[in-house]
Amino acid sequence: MDLNRVQMFAQVVEQGSFTGAAKALGLTKATVSRKIAELEADAGVQLLFRTTRSLKLTEAGSAYYNRVQHILIDLKNAEDQLSASQQQIKGKLKIVCPIEMGQLFFGKIFARFLKAYPDISIEAELSNRKVDVIEEGVDVLFQITSSSDSRLQTYSLLNTTKTLMASPEYLAQYGTPLTPQALNKHRAVKLESAHIDGSWTLFDGKEWITVEPEAQLVVNNVTLAREAAIEGLGITSVPTLIARQAIDEHQLIPLLEDFPMAQTKITMSLPQRAYLPGKYRAFIEFIYRTMSENPDNHLLEIPDFVSLK
Repeated sequence: MDLNRVQMFAQVVEQGSFTGAAKALGLTKATVSRKIAELEADAGVQLLFRTTRSLKLTEAGSAYYNRVQHILIDLKNAEDQLSASQQQIKGKLKIVCPIEMGQLFFGKIFARFLKAYPDISIEAELSNRKVDVIEEGVDVLFQITSSSDSRLQTYSLLNTTKTLMASPEYLAQYGTPLTPQALNKHRAVKLESAHIDGSWTLFDGKEWITVEPEAQLVVNNVTLAREAAIEGLGITSVPTLIARQAIDEHQLIPLLEDFPMAQTKITMSLPQRAYLPGKYRAFIEFIYRTMSENPDNHLLEIPDFVSLK
């Protein structure tokens, strides 16, 4: 087995192109293309479908990648074990996360991580836009949703629930709704965007009930919705995670808690790789350790290499 060709093949799959693989390996595109052609010729089977715009694995190529991926991981782990005492965890991480999560949580987390790993730097973008991790060279993407991109390794971190809530002043003036149907008589601060359905859907124990609130204010940002609700403009529905401090300080009162709303997931995605560089492992483990410090956080999916002991 020519491990150089195998590593080139793995890089082509992980980068999604010969150009990306060549750049990652410090080689020319022609060299990578020739080596993959030699690999296919020796194997007697086509591993990749090539077009002018895309690159896809054949069935044989997919099976081969799955096999060699484990071999490369084992080799990398062996190298890491041999040189662990000599290695430095360093480099840059490009991270994208939702605006609200970044504002409320990641400032402190990033600062603590960078103090622990002074040879790592972070370039962080707070955005709710759709991100192409591979094309944009993003190392880690946090989302309040699930990713179906097969080029990515996605971990489900936490479930997050949305809750209806309003300020004490609003409830004193307009009353507290006791059933989902009563919401039709109330004012709303509506959270709506291309990725967020502005309707409120609650479960009464038998079926899901959808309410279309009448809103004087419609926004696409949960922090804005939360602040407007604190000022007494109306009832809103935002993730409990985002409103926790306002609830604890009695600025907002949760409503209809016997009628749960649908849960969503906070996920963390990164490019599929045959092995993870040290900076990725350090960051991912730090995220899990930090989240596990809160006993209310129930972690959904923990990578094998992460130890919380």
